[in-house]
Amino acid sequence: MNELTEILKKFAQSSWDLIALPAQEWLKKEGSKEGLIMAIKEAKQQCGNCGCEFDPLYERALSLLIP
Repeated sequence: MNELTEILKKFAQSSWDLIALPAQEWLKKEGSKEGLIMAIKEAKQQCGNCGCEFDPLYERALSLLIP
């Protein structure tokens, strides 16, 4: 599987709806790229420096989504 899919699976399994729901929709091929990017940016803004395992994943996911 590709790196973005692996990151989105982690997001989808989180208990935080802000990133879980858009990631789940993307993995089901139901969500929009723009919606996913907006959700990841918002998550990064709210929680991007808390020290959790997701912190580095926000930036990496964005770099894969926005070439």
